[in-house]
Amino acid sequence: MIWRSREPRFDVASGISQGARDYQEDAITADFPVGAEAGFVVLADGMGGHAAGDVASKIVLTEVYSELKFHFANVASFEERAPEILRGVADLANETLRHHARTHPETDGMGATLVVPALVENRLWWISIGDSPLFLFRNGKLSQLNEDHSMAPQIDLMVQAGLLDAESASNHPDRNCLVSVLMGAKVARIDCPTKPFELKAGDIVVCSSDGLQYLSNAQIEKVLARYRKVRSTEIAERLLEELMRLDDPDQDNISFTVIKVNDASVRPQNDRPVREAMAVTTRPSRLTTVVADPVLVPLPVAETLHRQTSEPVEPTAEDPAPGEADSAPAEARPPVVPRRIAALG
Repeated sequence: MIWRSREPRFDVASGISQGARDYQEDAITADFPVGAEAGFVVLADGMGGHAAGDVASKIVLTEVYSELKFHFANVASFEERAPEILRGVADLANETLRHHARTHPETDGMGATLVVPALVENRLWWISIGDSPLFLFRNGKLSQLNEDHSMAPQIDLMVQAGLLDAESASNHPDRNCLVSVLMGAKVARIDCPTKPFELKAGDIVVCSSDGLQYLSNAQIEKVLARYRKVRSTEIAERLLEELMRLDDPDQDNISFTVIKVNDASVRPQNDRPVREAMAVTTRPSRLTTVVADPVLVPLPVAETLHRQTSEPVEPTAEDPAPGEADSAPAEARPPVVPRRIAALG
């Protein structure tokens, strides 16, 4: 007899495409261990102009993911101060960008958006900076949960006030200009609620870069409504198919994660296992840096064998002399290729 576990609480799948761009400047990862009661997504949409958007998005992704993975080792502890932790990981990513730009002047001006949905049972926390949307599909309707830190909301308000017609607003050249982004400087706006959003069984959460918004909200809603009962992998495939069907010559990079909520039950507090406090309560912060001219120093064969066998071994003629590896010239690091410019309001 084969024992089968109940359906996982979350059904998660991601999709990514370069679109019509020459480079992939989106970076995304999802961490939802099978059978776990919690998980999170990290998405960064890079931008650079004369800098490197792909470098920025990877730095942000690396810093945020590694910090959150540490904090999610104790989910209860994370929830006790979720907004503080989420703001802290964003600050660390922003500081790392600042440090990298200072030590690599050719990347000055690079930046990235950030959106991180963190789910614990039926509770959804998030932090977002920039215009990468966090969607909720519930009861056949699509809505955006997070703030849009671009000029689009202000332009839409002008339409409502009768100062601008709808067609001019949709084609406005400043519509996608950002008013807040991670660039190593002070962050103008951060969306990080102090209380979690309560999810229900059947909800679908979509965390994406703005490349998905080449589809209208109505088109995204139609796809989710039609395929809401299938696995998240098929939903992701259908969304990518719809985008490819547009065949837009200006299609931006696309990255998104689809999260289907299968189970929105909440475990009673007294049923949750009590864990002893970890010896390390806070993780030492260390900025991720890139070595301009890395030099690999191999461990001598004799020392390697000695560590494995605890018996002294005489070095052979083939072993490199101490310091020999250091004398080899390292290859020059290729220059960073300029990317697209991010206009900031």
